[in-house]
Amino acid sequence: MTGYILRRFGTSILVVLLVSIGIFFMLHLIYPQPGIDVLGSKANAVTIAAWNKQNGFDNPWIVQYLDYIGRLLRGNLGYSYKLNQSVTQLMGEYWVHSAYLSGVSLVLAVVIAIPLGVYQAARRNSLGDYTLTSVSFILYAMPSFFLGLILIQLFALDLHWFNPYYEGSQSASLFTLVADLKDLTLPIATLTLVSVAAYSRYMRSASMDVMAQDYIKVARAKGLPERLVLFRHLVKNASLPMVTLIGLSIPNLLAGNLITEALFDYRGLGLMFLNALQDDDYNVLLAYTLVGAVLTVVGNLVADIALTVADPRIRLA
Repeated sequence: MTGYILRRFGTSILVVLLVSIGIFFMLHLIYPQPGIDVLGSKANAVTIAAWNKQNGFDNPWIVQYLDYIGRLLRGNLGYSYKLNQSVTQLMGEYWVHSAYLSGVSLVLAVVIAIPLGVYQAARRNSLGDYTLTSVSFILYAMPSFFLGLILIQLFALDLHWFNPYYEGSQSASLFTLVADLKDLTLPIATLTLVSVAAYSRYMRSASMDVMAQDYIKVARAKGLPERLVLFRHLVKNASLPMVTLIGLSIPNLLAGNLITEALFDYRGLGLMFLNALQDDDYNVLLAYTLVGAVLTVVGNLVADIALTVADPRIRLA
């Protein structure tokens, strides 16, 4: 296990390095003269050239990249010239919001999807199975922004139960976010329903495979109640694919959900990225992409390790 983790760690560093080079190079092609975006198109060429030289943007892109990596290793993600503050401080204000939104949605999706998938497997080809399968397919195929618009129209504009967009506190405090449950209900419901649709399908398929195994047949032959067969013998083994899915969902905990946050005007990393994209905020775009790459690599590694802990039959060589 130790050797595997060390090899994966080395591979992860290489992947993140290659991603950073690719993203930095593409952003350099898109914004070869950041001074124009910062100072405005009406600024004269002399002023733009002086600003680029002062901030090191007149150097070849590979030199700029090495300078950026050097600052990154010291914990400096750059500076947002549009918002006039460091990117590290900016992301520090937003990440709690995205982590809370995605984290709560993920927990709810898993709690709902596991018993739902088990029920569908145990009652496969029944009316309930067909109904839930149809609903799952509809939600899975539906874009999250469209589902969010439906929830806004129904529960906010028609029934007036919730707010159509986030009106809660902009504080980074987790306790403040918990208190804003009314404003967060629709965003959480949007992400949860989309995730449940996907997770329940995986859980149903895995449960059906496990139910065909011999040890399930033996448990039933011993006369165990069906409830014990399902929840003592089936759920543990059928939940293994969920471990992988949860690990792959780690990037969403910090990288946020761009579409949902933009739809509900929720102040998270996704909305921050969208605003940076519209404002041509070079360093924010770069930092957001790198954080997403790092979390994706970490999520894959966590999923592999968690799978070996959950299933002793799996050995990482």
